[in-house]
Amino acid sequence: MSSSWLRFLVLFGVGVVVLLGLERVLRSDPGERNYEVFTEMAYSLANETQSPSASLPGGLTQQALVEGVVVRGRLPFRYGPGPEEAARAGRELENPFGDDAHTLGRGAEIYGIFCALCHAGDGGGQGPVVRRGMLPPPSLHAARSLQMADGEMFHLLTMGQGNMASYAAQVSEDDRWRVVRYVRKLQEGSR
Repeated sequence: MSSSWLRFLVLFGVGVVVLLGLERVLRSDPGERNYEVFTEMAYSLANETQSPSASLPGGLTQQALVEGVVVRGRLPFRYGPGPEEAARAGRELENPFGDDAHTLGRGAEIYGIFCALCHAGDGGGQGPVVRRGMLPPPSLHAARSLQMADGEMFHLLTMGQGNMASYAAQVSEDDRWRVVRYVRKLQEGSR
């Protein structure tokens, strides 16, 4: 027997085995389930967020971000919490927005949603939650608020201070600057 015939028989045998294997894997009856190969992709063993995990550090599935990671769409805020950092932000940051109608309109909208509950629509500090028993915030017309730099006010919106929580997760950076611009418009009668 020549080597070409031997090669032909081997390839023919391999072809028959492959075709028979494919027939078993790809059934012709659509009602019958096919054989599953590499099921790890379809049936992964992923853990649920905030569930315990023995294989991860700290025993939790959700891990803290690695130091230095920048979340997409957000630049890192270079200032820490506290009055000293707020004062530094006041010296170093400038409001990128002017007093155009769009800026003030958007600032008024965000102020009405997030700030007026405590500070009231006029900035006086007697909003609806204060009338229901919450401690009143400082008036935005008080001397301290009037003397505060835009960057310092932005820092307070971003990091929070005292009873005021951070609004960085709820309000975008641009909208926080617009709120500062709107508060300055509210304060014009007090200066």
